[in-house]
Amino acid sequence: MQYDHILIRYGEIGLKGNNIKFFLRRLQKNIQHKLVEFPNIHVKQTRGRLLILLNGHDPQPILEKTRKVFGIYSLSLAIKVDNELEKIKEAALYALKESKDPETFKVTVKRVDKSFPTGSQEMNQILGGHLLKHTEGITVDVHEPDVEVRVEIRNKATFITAGSIKGLGGFPVGTGGRSLLMLSGGIDSPVAGYLAMKRGVEIDAIHFHSPPYTSERAKQKVIDLAQKLTDYGQKINIHMVPFSKLQQEIFKQIPDSYTMTVMRRIMVRISEHVCKDQSILSMTNGESLGQVASQTMESMNTINEVTNYPILRPLITMDKEEIIKLAHDIDTYEISIRPYEDCCTVFMPKAPKTRPRRDKVNQFEEKFDFTDLINEAINGIEVVQVSDRQALEASFEDLL
Repeated sequence: MQYDHILIRYGEIGLKGNNIKFFLRRLQKNIQHKLVEFPNIHVKQTRGRLLILLNGHDPQPILEKTRKVFGIYSLSLAIKVDNELEKIKEAALYALKESKDPETFKVTVKRVDKSFPTGSQEMNQILGGHLLKHTEGITVDVHEPDVEVRVEIRNKATFITAGSIKGLGGFPVGTGGRSLLMLSGGIDSPVAGYLAMKRGVEIDAIHFHSPPYTSERAKQKVIDLAQKLTDYGQKINIHMVPFSKLQQEIFKQIPDSYTMTVMRRIMVRISEHVCKDQSILSMTNGESLGQVASQTMESMNTINEVTNYPILRPLITMDKEEIIKLAHDIDTYEISIRPYEDCCTVFMPKAPKTRPRRDKVNQFEEKFDFTDLINEAINGIEVVQVSDRQALEASFEDLL
């Protein structure tokens, strides 16, 4: 006997009523994509659950990959047996013995198949007695057990689990529309992208680079950050915007205290163009209220003036320590702190305005028409597609 399935539980998706089928289909598709390198696995839906049939694969790498798929509440290794009492008892005992040195356990039976002759409470007692009889030094604790042996008696089979792995929650990527992530290369923006994806958002990215003031290594850092984010989704298109001429002219034409505000407004204008061209519905950035001069309420108000597109700010109420912790959790922190500066850092004014006024910035912008330079930057956009490496390698192997 061995574990032959992974049982997947979902959380918020279960509240979607008539739309639940759409969310489950997308979750199933995302899991299948993430496991493309394992050719013999099969993902299917059953009532209230998804199941991965392992077909002899080592479950550990599959668990590790699947737990990074948004929309999953928890995962458990499971044994599938027929709806027969003796087989259920045998599987429950195996599951308990496979657990790591438990001192206490609890049995929880869920009888989905109401035609099964024994009720849930009676099954709890039967299985608990069986496990106590065939183990030594283990006792029952119904409140805080080391191991909970869960038995789900379904219409065609019974699934037995002992323990679970917490998933990431949220919604499956691809159920919440598309957004353009303003990916700077710092700590905050990849975390913002991750949190947007957690709400089902599929992301493209836009990055403004200013050669020769910023290096190819800074550009590569952004590509590596996007690569990390594909661990939680699929491909990401990065729109690389050449920004040198615009930044030079901004710092030449605009008073120093307002250069950051004007630069951000032009970035948003260019981002809006990409959104329209790619049928993307919103922008996402890594702003946290009050963290720096461009992230005050007044700055956001003035910068937002140039677009009617919604700008998602997943980090808006988080402090820096929370953001750094999450960056560590998703493994982007070490990439973000590589010492290669982005265009915002290189062209940082000495004393940026923390409370810029719309009338003032409009007055400054009216004195110089940036339209031609904006169009030149848009025409120079290079699109770099970043895909999940292992999924890409598996697809390539299929062609050999």
